[in-house]
Amino acid sequence: MPSIKSVLAKPFAKLVAKSINKWANNPIETQEKVFQNLISEAASTVFGQDHDFISINTYQDFKKRVPIRDYEDLKPYVERVVDGEANILWKGKPIYFAKTSGTTSGAKYIPITKESMPTHIKAARNAILMYVAETGNTRFIDGKMIFLQGSPILEKKNGIELGRLSGIVAHYVPNYLQKNRMPSWETNCIEDWETKVDAIVKETLPENMTVISGIPSWVQMYFERIVAKTGKKVGEVFKNFDLFIFGGVNYEPYKSKFENLIGRQVDSIELYPASEGFFAFQDKQNEKGMLLQLDSGIFYEFVKADEFFNETPTRIPLKDVEVGVNYVMIISTTAGLWGYNIGDTVQFTSIKPYHVIVSGRIKHFISAFGEHVIGKEVEQALKDGLEGTQVAVNEFTVAPQITPEEGLPYHEWFIEFEKEPEDMQEFIKKIDRSLQQQNSYYLDLIEGKILQPLKITMVKKNGFQEHMKSLGKLGGQNKLPRLSNDRSIANNLITLALTK
Repeated sequence: MPSIKSVLAKPFAKLVAKSINKWANNPIETQEKVFQNLISEAASTVFGQDHDFISINTYQDFKKRVPIRDYEDLKPYVERVVDGEANILWKGKPIYFAKTSGTTSGAKYIPITKESMPTHIKAARNAILMYVAETGNTRFIDGKMIFLQGSPILEKKNGIELGRLSGIVAHYVPNYLQKNRMPSWETNCIEDWETKVDAIVKETLPENMTVISGIPSWVQMYFERIVAKTGKKVGEVFKNFDLFIFGGVNYEPYKSKFENLIGRQVDSIELYPASEGFFAFQDKQNEKGMLLQLDSGIFYEFVKADEFFNETPTRIPLKDVEVGVNYVMIISTTAGLWGYNIGDTVQFTSIKPYHVIVSGRIKHFISAFGEHVIGKEVEQALKDGLEGTQVAVNEFTVAPQITPEEGLPYHEWFIEFEKEPEDMQEFIKKIDRSLQQQNSYYLDLIEGKILQPLKITMVKKNGFQEHMKSLGKLGGQNKLPRLSNDRSIANNLITLALTK
C-alpha cells in the first residue's frame, strides 16, 4: 500500500510544475527581475561600490562596468571574504565555502550565501518533482535512496564552515527523506573512496533501493562491486530500482555499460549542479537538454566559444542566444560571483523554453594544431564509433601527440575497454570520420597532411581509477577531463597502458 508521502507527492508535484512553467514561459522577464535584484542588493558591497552598481540600470551598463572574470581574477575579493570581512562580494558573510580543486590556484573557495544555498536544494527537489508530474511515478518514494557524495564533515575557516558541495548539501536532506536516505552518516564520512564504496555496498545490499544518484563514473564503480559480490545484475539485486539521477559529466559514454550492469531499462534524470550554482535539470524524459534555472538568483550571459579568447569577445544575454552554438556560460549570482566564467561550455537545444546541454570545458579542448576540438565532439565521435557494435567502453580521454617517434602528429585516445573491438582499425576509422565531419578544422588538418588519423592506446582494467587515485582524486565530485591540450594526463596513463 502506498505511503502518505507518495500519495501527496503527485498533487504537490503538479503545483511545483505549474510554478516552474510560469517562469520558464516568461524567461526574459524572469531574468530581468533577477538582474535588477542582484544589482540593488549588492550596490553597497565593496564590489558594488568598486564597480559603480548605483549607476547600473541596464545590462549594457553592467557590461561596461563589470568585466568577465574567472576565479583567479576574482581572487583578491574572495580572499577578503575568506579572511572574514563582511559585505565584500555580497551583503554580510557567506554561510559556507564550497572547496573545490583549482588547476593553477590550488584550492578554490566558492562562497555560498543564505540567499544562494536554498536554490541548490530547491532545484534538486524540483527535478524529482517534475519527473513525478510528467510520469506519475511515485513508487520510488517509499524505497531507499542513495546519493554517492563527498564527506559531510565540514571544517571551519574564520567562523565559516567549508567542505565539498555534496557534503554541504548532505546537511539539507529534508526530514521526510531522512529514513529513506542511504548510506548511513558514518559511512558517508569515510574519506577513502574505495573503503567507502565497499561499506556502501555492504549497507545497501539488503535494502529496497529505488533511487541511486551520483556522478556516473563513481556510480559505475559501486555497480561493479555489487555485480562482483552477488554475481547478479544490479536490476536483479534491487528489483524496485526505478530511477537513476546523475550529473557532472555526459552520461552517453557510460550508457551501454550501465545498461549492461543494471540489466534492464531504468528512468533517469540529468542534473547540472556546481559549487557556483545549480544551473539546470532535465524536466522531460523524452526531450534532449536540461531546463535552465532562470529564477534561482543567477543572471546568465554567454560568449561564443570560438570567440572567447579574442581580445574583446561579444557578451550576450539570454534573449540573443541561438540553438546549437557552443557558448561559454558567464554568471552573476546571489553568492557574489560577478561576470564569472565557471569554465563550462553549453549549447542550447531549444529556446522555447530554454534547454541546454553541457558541451565541455573551455579549458578542456585540443587545439595543439589549431583544430579546437571540444568535449562534445569527441563524445559524439565515440558514440558514432560504438554504434552497431558490441564494443563497450568504461572510460576515455584524449590528448595530442605532437612529437611522435615516427610519422605525423596525431590525437591519442586513451580508452579502457570493457569489450574490445574485433576490428580495431575499422573502429578507429569510424571515430576519426565522425570527428572530421563535426570539426572542419580537424578535417583540414587531416586532408592537409598536418595530422594523421587518431590512434588508440588501450588502458588496463581500472587504469583510470588508478590514475585518479594517484592524484588523490578518487571518488566524490572529481571528474576525469575528456580532453587536454598537453601531455600531463597522457604521460601518467602511458604507464597504465596495455602492452600488445
